[in-house]
Formats: sequence, C-alpha cells, structure tokens
Amino acid sequence: MMHRTLKDLIGHRIHFIGIGGAGMSGLARIALSYGIEVTGSDAKDSSVVAALRILGAHIEVTHEGDHVDGSNFVVFSTAISQQNPELVRARELALPILTRAQLLAILMSVSKSIAVAGTHGKTTTSSMLAVALQSCGLDPSFAIGGTITASGSNAHKGTGELFVAEADESDGSFIEYHPFAAIVTNVEHDHVDFFATPEMVTEAFGDFATTINPEGFLIYCNDDPGSQALGKAQKVVSTISYGTNPDSDLVIDKIELLAMSSKARVVWRGKSLGIIELHVPGHHNLLNGCAVLAMGMALGLEHSAIIAGLATFQGTGRRFELIGTVHGIRVVDDYGHHPTEIDVTLQAARRYAGDGRVIVIFQPHRYSRTQAFVNEFARVLNQADRAVLLEVYAASEKAIPGVSSQLIVDQMTHGEFIPNFIDATQTLIESAQPGDVILTLGAGDVSSLAPIIVAGLDKRFDAE
Repeated sequence: MMHRTLKDLIGHRIHFIGIGGAGMSGLARIALSYGIEVTGSDAKDSSVVAALRILGAHIEVTHEGDHVDGSNFVVFSTAISQQNPELVRARELALPILTRAQLLAILMSVSKSIAVAGTHGKTTTSSMLAVALQSCGLDPSFAIGGTITASGSNAHKGTGELFVAEADESDGSFIEYHPFAAIVTNVEHDHVDFFATPEMVTEAFGDFATTINPEGFLIYCNDDPGSQALGKAQKVVSTISYGTNPDSDLVIDKIELLAMSSKARVVWRGKSLGIIELHVPGHHNLLNGCAVLAMGMALGLEHSAIIAGLATFQGTGRRFELIGTVHGIRVVDDYGHHPTEIDVTLQAARRYAGDGRVIVIFQPHRYSRTQAFVNEFARVLNQADRAVLLEVYAASEKAIPGVSSQLIVDQMTHGEFIPNFIDATQTLIESAQPGDVILTLGAGDVSSLAPIIVAGLDKRFDAE
C-alpha cells in the first residue's frame, strides 16, 4: 500500500471493522474530530458504540459485506478474522485497507509523538502522562487502550503539539509509529500466539527502539531486566533510566504502599525532587509515575508541575477499579491477564483487604497464553484466599486440545474450576463476608460479572 497522510483521509469516509474495541474506538473518535466521515461495525452494542454514534458515527452491530460500500478507506485490527465479510468485501472493491497501527501512525505523524510501550503498564502510564501534561497547561492528543477515569475518554485530539500513544506490541505493529520519544516500562514474554520465544519479544522491542527519532529519547525502567537491556543497548537515541535501582537517572526511594494509594521520594541524579503521591495503589504504579516524571523532565517541563499532575490522576478503567461496596464487601475489576500483572494486582488487593479475604474470579485470556504459563498462573493465584477460574476466553484463537482452566486449577492448592458464569457468581455472592475483596480478573468478558456481583450482594443483604 502506498504511503498515506492525514491529508489523504480528511474529506473521505473511513469504515472501522470492530469499532467498539478499546484501540479502534479511540481512533474513530479522533477521526471524527478531524471532520472525517466515520462508519463502523461491531459484534454488539455497547456504551462505547453509543458514544461514537452521538459524535456522528454511523455504526451497525452486525458484520455484513455491504457495510463497507461507499467507503474510501477500511480499517481493521489484527483481532479481526481475515475471512470477516467486510474485509472480504473491501478487497473485492479494491478499497485501501489500513491496519489499526497504520491509521494511528498517520494520526501521530502530524504531531510530536510519544509512544508508551511495554509488556505491562502501557495503559496506565499513557493515561498518567496525558493527565500530567494536561495539568501542566498543555493540551496533548492521546490514543489509549483504556478509559481515563477523570475524563471518561480513551482518546482526544488536542490543540497542542504532543500526541501520547499507547504502543501495543502484541503483533509487532508498533514499529509503524516512528515516535519522537518513547517510554518502555518492561520487556517480558507474552502474546505467545505471535512471539513463540522470549527472544522474539526482545527483538521486536529492539526494532521498535530503532524507530525513535534520533533527536528524541527513550525512557526505560532500570528495575526490569528486559527494559534495562534495551536501554543500555541504544547507541543513537538518548536514554533516561528510572527505578529503585540506585544507578538510575531518576530514583525512587522511601516508598510507602497504602491500601489505595502510594508515595515515594524521587531523586534526579543525586538531587531530591520531592515526593510523588499517587491515588492508585501498588509499587508498579510508582514506577509508572516515575516514567512519566522522567518524560516530562526530558520534554523540558517543571518537575513540580508533573508531580502535581500525577497527584490528580484517578486511575484508568479496568485497572484495580472499584465497582461497588456492599455491606463492607468491595468488588474490584482489573484487566490483569499475565502472571506478572496478576502478581502485583493481588499484592495490591491484599493491602486493600486488610484483615479481610481476597477472593478472585479469574478468566484466562487465550489458549496459547494459558498453555505457556500454567505453572506461573497457579503460583500467583495461590496468593488469593479463594480463586474461582472460569473457562479460557478464546479471543480470536481456536481452542488447543487439552488446554483448559482446569490445568491451572490442578496446579493450585485452593483453586476451583467453575466454567458457568451464573454458577461462579452465585457461589461468591452467597459466600462473601464483610471485609472481603472480590476481584474480577482478566482481559475477556469477566468484567461484566463485577456489576452482577454487586447487584447480587445488594439483593442478598436486603433479604437478610
């Protein structure tokens, strides 16, 4: 496909296949802000689809070939099957077809772009950065794979020169972005359907780093072996390191982790900059905040303004998000779907629960990931006082014979496999006690159970 620019898109119609997805919906929102005509399709209606309709998008909740008729461009994500009837029809009509990453790259190209990459923490760090920049009086554009709690949005076309983009590595397409600067939070093996080995992930991030503008910079985490190796390997682009590692350019120490907040001192090359205070829990979020502070300083912003901005950050949807409290039972939803993410989430949940129990309802995401990390999932989930596992959420994968959530449960000391959603929620509703924290966990549709559990607890205690 020939190289496209934003000028090529304005005044034309773009059709988004799977427009309700976290990444696609954000791009559609920005396209609408440019006055581009937007149509789209999704498998089901949702609040995201409804919001896009209000902004002017025409969206169908079925996938039919004729939905692309009259479009000038068609955009799809790699989650969409190559046999999708709309994609098939677009090829028949010889329409220009863009991947989600290619469209994001076009939208980023007219700005001074900052890509936030890493196996874990991309969404939260991107969100923190957007909020911190806004608090500095800037108006950055952003496209994030989750909803910023304070604004209720995952994307925005700003008036400023900066564009913050979450750079998804899952299919290697983040090499399309060519950012001015980047943050890499960590580099770890995941997306085993695409990256068969850890070395392939390392290579992909190495390729990504070569796309950073030579006049820009790379912010990397010195506590993570993968990110550290990436940062130290750079010979062209400038680098800034952060972490608890005393060799870092930006060091955090005197760390305090509380139930729903965290704080630490930040030291820049031997000089104390003050205290970062976050209204989100966990050591990992302090590191995310540290990355944002390092980026802000690299951009020439006052450290005090960035620190003040971080203090206003209220979190991101599906990242340790409190859905409701009933009779002292707190129901929290979280997107964690990799063992490393689950580990830090359960540590935060333990602090949040205090003397109460931590009860998890976990839905593994993808058969390939489940197969690759069976033992790791079992180990981290054993931290919970009770863990109920749903069946694997396939996403776009075909089932792998013999791979089931039961494999994880078999390696656990107190895991339960309850594949039926109704049975799983009912057993937790009936057995939960005041002080418990119930955590719905996973990247699939397990999040839909959190409000059902809250409603069920309301009904139970009203009856009592």
